[in-house]
Amino acid sequence: MTEPLAAPAAKSTEREQFDLQALVTERPNEASEGFDTKSALEIARIINHEDAKVHLAVKKALPEIALVIDQVARALRDGGRLIYVGAGSSGRIASLDSQECPATFSTQPQQIQYLMCGGPKALASAADVNEDSPEMGQRDIAKRRPTRKDIVIGVSASGHTPYVVGAVDYARQRGARTAAVVCNPNSRLAEVSDICIVADVGPEVISGSTRMKAGTAQKMILNMITTGAMTRLGYVYENLMVNVHMKNAKLVERGINVLQRVTGVDRETAIRAIKSAGKSIPIAVVMLKAGVDKMEAVRRLSKSDGNVRLAIEDSRLEL
Repeated sequence: MTEPLAAPAAKSTEREQFDLQALVTERPNEASEGFDTKSALEIARIINHEDAKVHLAVKKALPEIALVIDQVARALRDGGRLIYVGAGSSGRIASLDSQECPATFSTQPQQIQYLMCGGPKALASAADVNEDSPEMGQRDIAKRRPTRKDIVIGVSASGHTPYVVGAVDYARQRGARTAAVVCNPNSRLAEVSDICIVADVGPEVISGSTRMKAGTAQKMILNMITTGAMTRLGYVYENLMVNVHMKNAKLVERGINVLQRVTGVDRETAIRAIKSAGKSIPIAVVMLKAGVDKMEAVRRLSKSDGNVRLAIEDSRLEL
């Protein structure tokens, strides 16, 4: 008699077991029946039609997303960290968001981190990665030494990935604030998180392929979280990237354009101000908008924790 297939050995509790077929993201999608018989244009139309449902699912989760935005802003303001935890496609999306923040907002690499099941090598290859061990998640997050200042966000389409659940649960026990980004209701990850963001995108075009609608929803949500938090911290002025780090020709040009738009000065004046500010756009903005020298601009930014608008409106700051 043929032996039934067994899952990889991993220490887990009954509470961590779940019925995969009961998950919304694992159900067959009626809209894509006979998918393999369709033409290229029909395939594209079906996927596009299903993708249109993603923004509606995210819209329903906006209140929870707003709560997480404020929690992340608070953590970073208090000197804490945002640490994403994920596995597979969810982990790759989380890693992408964390790695794009330094270039966009000039954050320090340690401020926004990611924890990927299987380590950095798993970003390029899913081979030999066992996400069924909550103990592995606990061990990996323990190395980051989460504290009350931090917020740890678990990203998992199913909401039941043991590695992610184990890491978030450990962080919560250590006093860190916790949140979850999932695509199925009533998940184990929700139980160990202070705030749970549920983007119920429905069944995937290809059943269980959560790199599709679920992945798109997660990317949208993580974009909102970090962009919202950085904006709340004052790293955005109006709707411009005033904290852009000018590492290459494109970013230098963007910095000049941002300064011109914010202050209304001509290009040559903008270039001179950037040079005087030590190539710091926030310092240059405060110098020109508030009519102060570099030393005073630096003082104001220091007092406002980098909030450009508050630094310009220095009279609002407590002396």
